[in-house]
Amino acid sequence: MKNLHCIAVTLLVVGGLNWGLIGLFNYNIVNAVLGFLPGLVQVVYILVGGSAVYIAATCMTGCKACKKK
Repeated sequence: MKNLHCIAVTLLVVGGLNWGLIGLFNYNIVNAVLGFLPGLVQVVYILVGGSAVYIAATCMTGCKACKKK
């Protein structure tokens, strides 16, 4: 589970940075890097979204930072 958590967090960071670049500079780095493979771009976006759902669902029970003291 630790590896899955690390992968999910990494994908969320990639997604967050991509959205930041889109908002600031209208530059989509995922599309710029993988644009020649539109299917892969869509897979990346699906994985980022799935990672967000996974982290949201597991954070309250497994994340020390999110536990109430």
